[in-house]
Amino acid sequence: MTAPLEGLLVLDLAQFLSGPSAALRLGDLGARVIKVERPGSGDICRTLYLTDTDVGGDSTLFHAINRNKESLAIDLKKPEDLAALKRLVARADVLIQNFRPGVIERLGLGYEDAKAINPRLVYAGVSGYGESGPWVDMPGQDLLAQSLSGVTWLNGHEGDGPVPLGLSIADMLAGHALTEGILAALVRRGITGEGAHVQTSLLEALVDLQFELLTTHLNDGKRLPTRAGFRNANAYLAAPYGIYPTSDGYLALAMMPLAQLAQTLPLPALAGYGAQDAFTQRDEIKRLIAATLSQQPTAHWLARLQPADVWCAEVLDWPRLLQSQAFGLLDMLQTVQRGDGTPVHTTRGPVRIDGARARSARGAPRVGEHSAPIRAEFGL
Repeated sequence: MTAPLEGLLVLDLAQFLSGPSAALRLGDLGARVIKVERPGSGDICRTLYLTDTDVGGDSTLFHAINRNKESLAIDLKKPEDLAALKRLVARADVLIQNFRPGVIERLGLGYEDAKAINPRLVYAGVSGYGESGPWVDMPGQDLLAQSLSGVTWLNGHEGDGPVPLGLSIADMLAGHALTEGILAALVRRGITGEGAHVQTSLLEALVDLQFELLTTHLNDGKRLPTRAGFRNANAYLAAPYGIYPTSDGYLALAMMPLAQLAQTLPLPALAGYGAQDAFTQRDEIKRLIAATLSQQPTAHWLARLQPADVWCAEVLDWPRLLQSQAFGLLDMLQTVQRGDGTPVHTTRGPVRIDGARARSARGAPRVGEHSAPIRAEFGL
C-alpha cells in the first residue's frame, strides 16, 4: 500500500514540540522529513528533559517527537549554508518553522522569500500567540499559553485556584492544528498548483480546545464556569459526571439521568433529585454517590452498571492500560532504532488508513547524521 504522502519532501526547521510534532505526523503519513538543525547542539529539545532519562545522549522527549526523520546540520549564520538551504527549499513541498516572529524574515526565509523561491511551497508556521500584538515577544511555552488561555480555570475543584493540565497540551494541539492546515493546503495545491501560508499558535490551539465551553459562555450571559467543589470533571456538566473512589480503585461516571442511576446502583436517596438539581445541588449529589461507590470494588460496580447501559469505566494507570487486551489490539506501540542501533520504545501515529497504521523502524536522528548524503543528493 502506498502511503498517502509518499513522495513529498518536508523541511522541519522547527524546534521544541509543536512544529516538530506536525512534521512527525506528516512523516507518519509517508512524507520524507528532513530536520534542519544547527551543527553541534542541534534542536534544543535534545536536552529538554521530562525526567533524568535519556537515550543515546538525547532526551526521550526528542526521541518521541523526531523519529522517522533525517538530520541536516546547517549553520544559518554562514552565507554558503544559508544558500544551500534555499536551494533545498526550492525542492521542498512543505516547510515548517517556529522561529520567534521576525527572526526567519531576517534570515531571508520568511514566507514571501520562500514563496519567491518556490511558489508551490506550503509554508507553515506556529507561534506562541500570533505574529503581532502585545504578547508577540513572550516565550511560546506551554504553561504560559495555558495560563493565558483560561483553560486552567476548568481543572481542579472550586476554590483550588487555576490548575494546569499535566501535559504539553498547547504544543501537541498546535502541532495537530498545523498538520490539519498543511494537509488542506496540499489538497488545494493539487487542484490549483498554488502553495500556501499556514499559520497557527499555541493560544489559538487552546482556544479551539475550549470551543464547546466558550460557545456556552458567550451565549449564556458570559457567566464564568463554576467547577464542582467535589469530584470535579467538567465545570459545565451536572452530577454524576466525575471520577469516584471504589473500595479498590476508581470508577468514572459520565452523564446520565439521576433516576437511572438511583435505580441501578440502587441508591434510593437519589430518586428525590430532578434534572435541575443535578446542576444546583451537584456537590451534594456527588457526595451521596461517592459514599455508595466506596463500599464495593470497581468490578462489582462495572458488573452492575454496564449491563444497564450506564456510561461508566474503570480508571486505569499506564501499566494496566498497556496490559489490556483492548489497547493491545490497537497496535499503538513500536520499537524504533537509531542508526547506531540504539532502540527506543515509543508510540505509533493515531491514524489508520485503509485499515493500516503507518510503520517505520527508523528512530530520531543524531545531529547532522544525514548531512553528507542529503548534500550530495540535492547538490547542496
